[in-house]
Amino acid sequence: MNFSKLGIKRTLRQMRSKGIKVANLFKVSILQLLFIGFIISCVLGMCVGIGAFNGILSSSPEIDEFDLIPTGYATLVYDSEGHEMTKLVSSNANRSYVTMDKIPQDLCDAVVAIEDERFYQHNGIDIKGIIRAGYRGIKNGGKFKEGASTITQQLLKNNVFDDSWVTETNMVNKFKRKIQEQYLAIQIEKKMDKSQILEYYLNTINLGQSTLGVQAASQRYFGKPVYQLNLSESAVLAGITQNPSKYNPITHPDRNAEKRSTVLEYMYKQGYIDKSEYDQAMNDDVYSRIKKYNEEVSTTNINSYFVDELTNQVAEDLINIAGYDKDNAYKLLYAGGLKIYSTQNPEIQSYCDEVFGNEESYAGKTKYLLSYQLTVEKPDGELVNHSTEMFQSFYQETNKDFKLLYESEEDALAAIENYKANVMEENDDVRAETYNLTPQPQASITVMDQHNGYVLAMVGGRGQKIASKTLNRACDSERQPGSLFKVLSTYAPAIDACGFTLGDVQYDGPFTYKNGRPISNWYGQAYRGNCSLRRGIKESLNIVTVKVLTQITPQMGYNYLVNFGFTTLVEREVTKNGEVMTDVHQALALGGITHGVTNLETNAAFATIANEGVYNRPILYSKVTDSDGNIILDSSMSEPHRVLKETTAFLLTSAMQDVVNSGTGTMARIPDMNIAGKTGTTSSYNDIWFSGYSPYYTATVWVGFDNNVDLAGNQHDIAKYLWKECMSRIHAGLPNAPFDMPNGITQCAICSESGKLPRDGLCNDHVRMEYYEVGTEPYEYCDVHYMGNICGYDGKIACDTCPFAHEGVATLPLREDSSLDYGQTTPNNYCCHNNAFFAQPNYQDILNQQMWEMQNR
Repeated sequence: MNFSKLGIKRTLRQMRSKGIKVANLFKVSILQLLFIGFIISCVLGMCVGIGAFNGILSSSPEIDEFDLIPTGYATLVYDSEGHEMTKLVSSNANRSYVTMDKIPQDLCDAVVAIEDERFYQHNGIDIKGIIRAGYRGIKNGGKFKEGASTITQQLLKNNVFDDSWVTETNMVNKFKRKIQEQYLAIQIEKKMDKSQILEYYLNTINLGQSTLGVQAASQRYFGKPVYQLNLSESAVLAGITQNPSKYNPITHPDRNAEKRSTVLEYMYKQGYIDKSEYDQAMNDDVYSRIKKYNEEVSTTNINSYFVDELTNQVAEDLINIAGYDKDNAYKLLYAGGLKIYSTQNPEIQSYCDEVFGNEESYAGKTKYLLSYQLTVEKPDGELVNHSTEMFQSFYQETNKDFKLLYESEEDALAAIENYKANVMEENDDVRAETYNLTPQPQASITVMDQHNGYVLAMVGGRGQKIASKTLNRACDSERQPGSLFKVLSTYAPAIDACGFTLGDVQYDGPFTYKNGRPISNWYGQAYRGNCSLRRGIKESLNIVTVKVLTQITPQMGYNYLVNFGFTTLVEREVTKNGEVMTDVHQALALGGITHGVTNLETNAAFATIANEGVYNRPILYSKVTDSDGNIILDSSMSEPHRVLKETTAFLLTSAMQDVVNSGTGTMARIPDMNIAGKTGTTSSYNDIWFSGYSPYYTATVWVGFDNNVDLAGNQHDIAKYLWKECMSRIHAGLPNAPFDMPNGITQCAICSESGKLPRDGLCNDHVRMEYYEVGTEPYEYCDVHYMGNICGYDGKIACDTCPFAHEGVATLPLREDSSLDYGQTTPNNYCCHNNAFFAQPNYQDILNQQMWEMQNR
C-alpha cells in the first residue's frame, strides 16, 4: 500500500468519488439481498419440511390396540375325546395365539436380547440404536444394512403396514414409512404396556416352516406347546426371527446353531441368565430332537379321509347354515382360528384303519392299478404329452382286455420302460414322468351312531394316502348299489305306505320288465315258487322285489329314496345327446340307477331304519367355535325327520336279522350280538356291499375296483368279512341288546306259502309266526294247499289217468288270478299224466324212469 502524500491524496479522491460510492452501495445491496433470500429459503424450507413432516404424520394409518392383534390363525380339529387331530392352515395363517402367561420367560428374554435390548427402556424408538445404525452405515460407505427398528416398530410393520409399505422400491417411500412407524410406535407405547406389545409380537413373527407365532413354531419344531420350552429351545426360536429361511433349524441347523449361540451370549451379557444356565444350554443337543420330530411329523401331515370330508362339510355348512359367502367361508375355515370338534371316535377309527390296512383282509392276490403321465421333449423343443389313456390304448392293440392292472410294481415299471422304448425316438428327452400304483380291489367304510347321525369313523380307500383331498371312496365315489337297494327302494315303501306285510307272498317265476327284458335271480334261472316278502329280503330275490316295486310304482320307491337322504338320484335328466335319463323305473328295485350312490349316504339310509325310522343327517362335527369360543355351527342345527313308521322300521329290522342269521349275510354274523343287515351285489360283481347295524352302531362297507373290473369269485365275500372284522372289534365288551319292539306290533301264525291263516291239516309243514303292524294281520285262510288225489311224482293234483295217484296235500302255485275261489285250479296245477302223456309212443319208458326217480329220492 502507498502511504506517500501523493498516494494518500489519490486514495481520498477515490473514496470521495460518486461512482465508486454507487458501486460499493450496489455490492452491499446485493449481499443483503442474498442474505435475505437465504433466510427466506431457510424459513420456506423449514415450513415445507414441517409441512411435509406433518403431512407424513397425518397420512399415518389410524390405529388402536385391536389393529395390532395378529390375524390369520390355524383352525384346530379335535376328535370326540378332545385330542387334537390336525390343523387346517392357509399359507399365512399357521398361527395359534397364546397369552403371556403361557410363554416362558426365557423365550421372552431371548427375543428381547437379540431383537431389542433396550425394549424395556425406550418409548417406542431406540435413539441409541438409530445413531449406531447411522454411524455404521456411513462408515460402510452409505450401505445401511443394520436395522434399528424396535419390537414395537416391527409389530406395526407386520400388522398395520401392508405389503405395499414394506416392499418399497425407493428411499422416499422407505423414509416416509419409517417416520410413520416411529411416530405410531411412540403413540402405541403411550397406550399399551410392554407386556402386551411383546405378547402381540411373539404371536405375530414368522418363524419358518410356514409357522407364525411362537406356539405354532414350538409345535412344529418340538412337538409340544410353547410353555414347555426350555432355555435352549427358546434360543433356537429367537435365533430364527431375523431371517426365517436362513436360520431354519430343520434346513439349516448349522446356521441356527451359530445364531442360538449369539442369542445365549446376549442373554448372558445382558443379565438374563447366569454362567451355569448358559453352559447348560450350550451343551444341549437340541438339533437331534428337532430332526427326530421332523421325521415323525413329515409322515403325518396328510389329512385323513375323515378330515377331508369334515372340511368339506364344515365349509358347506358355513355357507348354507351360518350364512357366509364362499370366499369368507373358506377364509374362516383355513385362517379364522376355528375349533372344530369332530365326531371321530379315535378307538373305532383305529380298528377300521387296522382292518382295512391289513393285506390279509382281501382274498386273493392284490393287483395294482397304474396311473401314468409322460412328457417328452423333441429335438426341436416341442413337448409331447402322454396320458394314462394313451398308455392303455398302446397295450390294448395287442391285448384288448388290458385294464392297467399289474401283479407287482416291478411288472408295472417294466411295462413303462417298454412303452417309452416304443413311443420315444432317438434324441428325445424325458422332460417329466410320474406314475402311481393303487392297490385293488379298493374298499371303503363308514361307521355311524344311528341315534344322532354322528360319523364315528371313515376309511376312503386302502393303500398309502399320498395327499390331502384325494379320492375318498366313502364320499366321492358314486357306485351302483345293486341288491342293497331292495330294502330301501321297495320293501320299505311297500310296508310303510302301501299295505304290504312281511307275510305277503309273491310268485317267484318267469317275469319280465315292461320292455320285455327277462329278469333272472342272482342264483341262476331256477325259481323258488311262492315266496313271502320276508324271504325275498332274506334270500335277496330279484323277481319278487321287482314285482313288489311294480305294484307300488317306481315313483313311490324313488320318493322314499330321496327321503332317505340320497342326493345322486335322477328323476329326469337330459344328456348332451338329448337322451332322457331317469331312475324312476322298475330296475330301481335292484339298484339300477344312472349315477350310483355314495357309501356315506347309503349308511345314513340304513341308519334311519336302525333309528326306528328317523333320519339323521350324517354329520362329522358336534360343534364349531370361532377364535373367541362362540359357537357358529352345531350338530343340532340339522333337523332329523321321520321317514318310516316305527313299526315299519322294526319289521324291516326283523327281516334283515334273518339275512344275517340264515340268509345271504351269514358271514357278517357276530356272536352274542343282535345284527341286522343287507348284502348288495351288482350283476357283474363290479360292486360288493354290506350294510348292517346293531342296537349301537350302523356301518356300510363297499368293495370294488376303481376301474370297474369284475371281482374274482373268491372276493365276493370281502365286504362282509371287512364289516364283521371291524364291527366285532367295535362291539367287543358291549352287552348284547335287543332291537326294541315298538307299540303297535303283534304276531300271528300264517302259512308261509300263501301268507294267510293256516288250514288245519293242510298247512302244518308251512306254519310259522310272523310280525305284523296291528291291523294288517291276515284274516283269510290259505288258498294254495289242496287235499285230495296227489301225483306221487310231481306233487301236483293227480289227473284221472295218473298211475301214481294217492291221497295227500298239494302245494299249488300262488294264484295270481284273484277271481279264482279256493279249490278252483288251473291246468298248470295238474300233474303231467294226462291223455297227451299216454299218447306218446315211449310213455312206458318215461313211466319207468319216473318210477326209478321216485324210488331213489
